[in-house]
Amino acid sequence: MDDAAMLNAVPDDGDDSLLAATDEEFDATLGGVVELRPGREHTNVRLDRFVTEALQDLSRSYVQQLIDVGRVRVDGEPRRAAFKMTPGEVVVVDAPPLVEDALEPEAIPLDIVHEDADLIVLNKAAGMVVHPAPGHPRGTLVNALLAHAPDIAIAGSNRPGIVHRLDKDTSGLMVVAKTDRARNALVAQWNDRSVRKGYAALVSGVVVDDEATVDAPIGRDPAQRQRMAVITRGRPAVTHFAVQERFPTASLLDVEIETGRTHQIRVHLAFIGHPVVGDPVYGRRRTAGESDDEPRVTRQFLHAAKLGLRLMDGRDVTFEAPLPPDLAEVLEALRGSGAA
Repeated sequence: MDDAAMLNAVPDDGDDSLLAATDEEFDATLGGVVELRPGREHTNVRLDRFVTEALQDLSRSYVQQLIDVGRVRVDGEPRRAAFKMTPGEVVVVDAPPLVEDALEPEAIPLDIVHEDADLIVLNKAAGMVVHPAPGHPRGTLVNALLAHAPDIAIAGSNRPGIVHRLDKDTSGLMVVAKTDRARNALVAQWNDRSVRKGYAALVSGVVVDDEATVDAPIGRDPAQRQRMAVITRGRPAVTHFAVQERFPTASLLDVEIETGRTHQIRVHLAFIGHPVVGDPVYGRRRTAGESDDEPRVTRQFLHAAKLGLRLMDGRDVTFEAPLPPDLAEVLEALRGSGAA
């Protein structure tokens, strides 16, 4: 089903009681009504660009379609895509959910670590997006799972039960529910923080402390809405790390997270002055003339290496995924140059 058909799939019922979501919580696959407020940095920014930057799962062409059919309003009035933003305005976006039958199975190779009747644990490749979204309906993990396990049945649909996500350029372990009982059980484990999530991260600079905890709330960056940041009014976020290896210009960390905020590890490590190597959003910004001595990487050096959870048969298990070749080669090069 194309974008235009999806726009017509859900009627506009004008229910203002739905105005509870924020841009941080918005899920393009579920749709909903979200309220956005432009800041000073958005002065004279086009409406379609502003919405696209705030809701990054939506493509600009899809946002323009939402605007054309009146699902985007500024201070209660429909506006054109080229309408220029002014601080203090309120932009309300009413996006329909992604229609289930718009999803197409695709025979994309998957690295399956464990599979039973209820769930799948897999090692996601870097570069793979987890969810389809309006304007980006294909080539995702969900499309691949539909082809791999066509018997998936969640809430009467064929959509896999995605209970957590990894960024596009983060590789590693994910668990996906195949049945309602597995999804409910996994959500409960996430809510009570019993799931153990471990990551390998190479960060800029030499981290002095052998172990530390970053306990700092995370929310949408008020200055740059497409980024997350540590802010006083953010949501609680806790990250633990231990240094595994030190190099002259970088450190390899074993990271565990108690919470699962958007970009949590990347934001917390940047906050303490040691951003993930290769991070295009939160990484180091060099000044003119500064030497480039950071390890060479083709993507952010972040890998979900361990995942501990309880299976439906009651067993507590821990899965592990070794570093993929591109990241392993970076470490070998650093070790060959001599550790600090």
